[in-house]
Amino acid sequence: MIMMDSGEPLPTNHYSEVLIASNRGPVTLGRDAQGGYTFQRGSGGLVTALTGLARTTRVTWVACALSPEDAAWGQGKVCFEDENCNLYTRFINPDPQAYDAYYNQISNPLLWFLQHSMWDVPRAPVIDRATWDAWEMGYKVVNRQFAGEIADQVRTMSKPVLVMLQDYHLYLTPRYLKKYLRRRDAILSLFVHIPMPGPDYWGILPPGMRQEILDGLCAVDLLGFQTREDGLNFIRTCENYLPKALVRYRRGRVRYRSHDTYVRDFPISIDVDALKALADAPETLSYQQEVAEHMNQRKLILRVDRLEPSKNLLRGFQAYEALLETHPEHCDQVMFLALLTPSRLGVDEYQTYLDEIMAAVGRINARYGDSEWEPVRLLVGENYARAVAALTMYNVLLVNSIADGMNLVAKEGAVVNKMDGVLVLSERTGARQQLEPGALVIAPCDVYATAEAMHQALVMAPEERRERAALLRRLVEAEDINFWLESQLDAIAEIARMRKA
Repeated sequence: MIMMDSGEPLPTNHYSEVLIASNRGPVTLGRDAQGGYTFQRGSGGLVTALTGLARTTRVTWVACALSPEDAAWGQGKVCFEDENCNLYTRFINPDPQAYDAYYNQISNPLLWFLQHSMWDVPRAPVIDRATWDAWEMGYKVVNRQFAGEIADQVRTMSKPVLVMLQDYHLYLTPRYLKKYLRRRDAILSLFVHIPMPGPDYWGILPPGMRQEILDGLCAVDLLGFQTREDGLNFIRTCENYLPKALVRYRRGRVRYRSHDTYVRDFPISIDVDALKALADAPETLSYQQEVAEHMNQRKLILRVDRLEPSKNLLRGFQAYEALLETHPEHCDQVMFLALLTPSRLGVDEYQTYLDEIMAAVGRINARYGDSEWEPVRLLVGENYARAVAALTMYNVLLVNSIADGMNLVAKEGAVVNKMDGVLVLSERTGARQQLEPGALVIAPCDVYATAEAMHQALVMAPEERRERAALLRRLVEAEDINFWLESQLDAIAEIARMRKA
């Protein structure tokens, strides 16, 4: 029986082993001075939660080799200083051309853009011969390779096994795995970390691709999404495009090929204890002093995001510009700090977007700034400690994404902020499902409403700020990353009981 940090048991005793599969593995491999291997745990709550299963149950994690060290090492136990050695990794090593097609042409940008509703449909996507070649000789090939490796592992296991697939890179793996592995004692789940649009947007894909994706997803026993709306969108898409699928909205079930797929929402969250520890770490405290110097006793509007068009950065800056124009009393009284992490700058759309952002920031600073006040400070780079430091200090946190599977920044800010900061949250984020009671919710394309929400947050009465901040903190702490995992395991246990019955 596995115990969570809360001391509550998780229902995994039915399984001799848990097998996890994702594009990226849980560790970064390196070499020490003697030529031996070093293991650094991957960042983020997802890795923390899933590797936490290895405390008492053997966990095997299958992933792509993303470095020469990964490929050379291949497979074996992964030992962290604070844990027992119950975690094993196995790296598959796809042909470089196949991996490039699978990852850089189909997963990103085709599926990523589609599921974030980012296509300028009159112009894009253009699905040509190169796209189909990438689908056939890249995405399908690597998914088959994952399925083959997973099947080989499961065949060696004498007792029931739980297979947990992660995200849009592996949509075809479940169906291939069903063909390779004819065992009914394996429970198969897949969690989709990004948004799931409705049938209209899935209609952009050619029927052949769309059919294979839906067919693959309907091979799992449990299909998890971030929100109820995402799950409903999947069921609607099956109803529209998957012949002979029988859907049950109230039960959250799709029956296809005499197999039941249960559709549930499991809003992902953060490792609250680890985040609080980082917020109090010396490096973070040093960055707090740096941010305070830039603020110079002004109020802070903050955003922390990847340089990603779906994050709606341009409209965020336009809304701030509208705030200064409509409410000039805030001039020289606020600073907008934007901490942006580079993302996919090799994709033309991303580089163009960065150029537009830099132009917008330059315009605002030139129009409103002077020698004493820089209205917008933009920092591009990956520095998590600095981001956490800023999150402890904001008066307003702007999260205005066009589409987000969840948006963990909204949850991180709620936990560590010490200023009773107000969250301005897009209705198109997965986080809205949980955090709406304590946030100011806006439509992401409504620049005027976003500006007014920032104004409302800046002038809000202290008592209301405290109440909202306390509510957000309670909501996140009650359903942290461990709750996310526990909820899936509970659902899996229920599926296992129904099978036995």
